[in-house]
Amino acid sequence: MGFERIVGVSGRRGFAAAVGVAVLMGGAAYTGWALTPVPGTTVARPGEGPAAPTTAPSTASTAAVGAAPAEDVPPAAPAPDGLPEIDYDPAPAGFPDDPDTLDTTPLTEGVRPTRRLAAYDGPGGKPVAFLMPTISGVEITVPIARTEVGWTAVLLPSANRKLAWLPPGGFRTVALRDQIVVERVPYRLTWYRDGAAQRSWQVSLGQRGQETPLGRTFVLGRTPPPQSVYAGVDIYALGSIPDDLDSVPASLRGAHIGIHTWYHDGELGQMTTNGCIRLTASGQRVLLAEVPEGTPVVVVDELPTPPPTAAQPVIGAR
Repeated sequence: MGFERIVGVSGRRGFAAAVGVAVLMGGAAYTGWALTPVPGTTVARPGEGPAAPTTAPSTASTAAVGAAPAEDVPPAAPAPDGLPEIDYDPAPAGFPDDPDTLDTTPLTEGVRPTRRLAAYDGPGGKPVAFLMPTISGVEITVPIARTEVGWTAVLLPSANRKLAWLPPGGFRTVALRDQIVVERVPYRLTWYRDGAAQRSWQVSLGQRGQETPLGRTFVLGRTPPPQSVYAGVDIYALGSIPDDLDSVPASLRGAHIGIHTWYHDGELGQMTTNGCIRLTASGQRVLLAEVPEGTPVVVVDELPTPPPTAAQPVIGAR
């Protein structure tokens, strides 16, 4: 399988409460299960990636954002109350493309909304939707991709390769130390912390027609496994969704791309999922223990130089 979907089986509750969820996992039908929060957030750097974005995020690690905008900051147009809210369903159209979507330079800060925020198509632009503090009751952290004239661009949840622009105020920033880079050609997932590669694993990826989407996304949340095929190990739901929403089986429509394990490792290094990223149970346990929500994830075809941890990838160990 390969995607996760919040389906509201348990209804909307508080952050620490159970939330109904489902995931597309490449082979079996999804069922509902609970998303559970994980503390912290982090982002790291994969050594030799493309050039950094032309406008980098600020270097503050944890700061309250709410001061009055400077005079040269484009004002935010009023947002109508009738705008849609960004949730687990595909995000509304109208948001701009992420110009650095294949950039593996670490994103080192994330945004945590403290209230409902109007999200725009550019600094001083048109309001498109509301970014909420939670999705299905789970507090969200969205990585900062760019800053410009006092506005902040974040990776858009429930969309692929899109940004949402936020005016000043209504959120706080947190430091991100970790990063996950997935390479489609060598079927490899590498976890980085503070720019240094920590571990690499061989993975299974999306089958033809349901390929694992390229580009930058992030860990949206985690959920307990709904079936025994997931080896009893929690699953990460990502912010990304299938590139072709109609390509997946009808029972998996509306799901998100996920990172998860499987009951056997015989399909590692193959295109067998519905778009998800499947690794060993032991590898998934490491990620769950170390990598919090909000962590950036980048899917590329192949890094210019393999990470040092790729020489002896961890495969097969459960």
